[in-house]
Amino acid sequence: MGARTKSRAAGKQARKLSPPRLGPRDVFHVGSAGLRSRPMRVFLSALGIAIGIATMIAVVGISSSSQAKLLQELDKLGTNMLVATPGQSMFSGQDTTLPKDAPGMIARIDGVESVGTTGDVKESIRRSENIPKEETGGIALKAAKDELLKTLRARMRSGTWLNDATGRYPSVVLGHVSAERLGITGPGGQVFIAGQYFTVIGILDPIPLAPEIERSALIGWDAAQSLLGFDGHPTSVYERSADDRVQQVRNLIAKTANPESPTTVSVTDPSAALQAKAATEGAFSTLLLGLGGIALLVGGVGVANTMIISVLERRHEIGLRRSLGATKGQIRIQFVTESLLLSGLGGLAGIALGGAATAVYARAGDLPWVVPLWAVTGGFAATLAIGTVAGLYPAVRAAKLSPTLALQAG
Repeated sequence: MGARTKSRAAGKQARKLSPPRLGPRDVFHVGSAGLRSRPMRVFLSALGIAIGIATMIAVVGISSSSQAKLLQELDKLGTNMLVATPGQSMFSGQDTTLPKDAPGMIARIDGVESVGTTGDVKESIRRSENIPKEETGGIALKAAKDELLKTLRARMRSGTWLNDATGRYPSVVLGHVSAERLGITGPGGQVFIAGQYFTVIGILDPIPLAPEIERSALIGWDAAQSLLGFDGHPTSVYERSADDRVQQVRNLIAKTANPESPTTVSVTDPSAALQAKAATEGAFSTLLLGLGGIALLVGGVGVANTMIISVLERRHEIGLRRSLGATKGQIRIQFVTESLLLSGLGGLAGIALGGAATAVYARAGDLPWVVPLWAVTGGFAATLAIGTVAGLYPAVRAAKLSPTLALQAG
């Protein structure tokens, strides 16, 4: 009777036996052991992951930095400017002109704060009389009124703007692109227009909302009429209105500028184009993101290859651990953890490299440094996912090794 009781007690005790569980600290220890023993192989495998993540982070960061710069410029320049220009006649298809009093009429619209005007002058501008007339360098000559600078919210890079005095004499203000093409670095230089020299009195800073002005030479309205035969018809009327009245003013500009033929007046919003440019700034990065993804996949293949070789080289260790009580699940966890650590190290290095590359680019281009959080978290999550996938097959293969055969192979 006593022997039977002892036998039952022994059976219950045997059923209660279970393999020891690995805590998080133990899992990390056994998973990192293989990495510590093969530092060069770990470095080379993690490098592929790092290159892929660095490429993706840099592409997204550079694109986001460029977008932020555009939006900063847009905030500074405002979104309340509209431009009225002559369109084409609906019936004849020919170009039309704006009435001479169009700027004054637009200025009377309720909500309009300022109006600036330019008119195309059909003369070429050259550095000197020795340069052929046909070589204009793509520079347009425009007559301008005093309020243009204020309406555009433009700034002078050097010199002064046209005023009542200088606007009557042969003086000119250059857009920064025009100044570069003419080789003029500051006020005091001269340019040749219609048989006479005009003195450069100022050079403008870039104007993102009016890129056509950057490629123009501007002379006073009165000087254009008296010296160059300008007909006085405006070509572009720029207006600023209160932010809450932009749409209302837009609906009235065409009817007001040319009441007899409002359909021949085109009204544009240059800030909308700048916003669209900011929204599509990252479109060019699609290809580069794809290349970064390919590099990331190649890095994942490298990790998988490293883990398979690690399993083959460590069969004796696997057999010893199995013989000491480690389960198949614990062996799988060990090798998946090792793969995750390897990919995670590459991911962290790639994030650091990508962020540094973005910082260098932003500093060189005077851009704000922007690396979206979603790019960092998404990139790191991608490395962990690849690490998991890359480690699954080697982990399953390691778990299937027979302890006896593994020890014999060692």
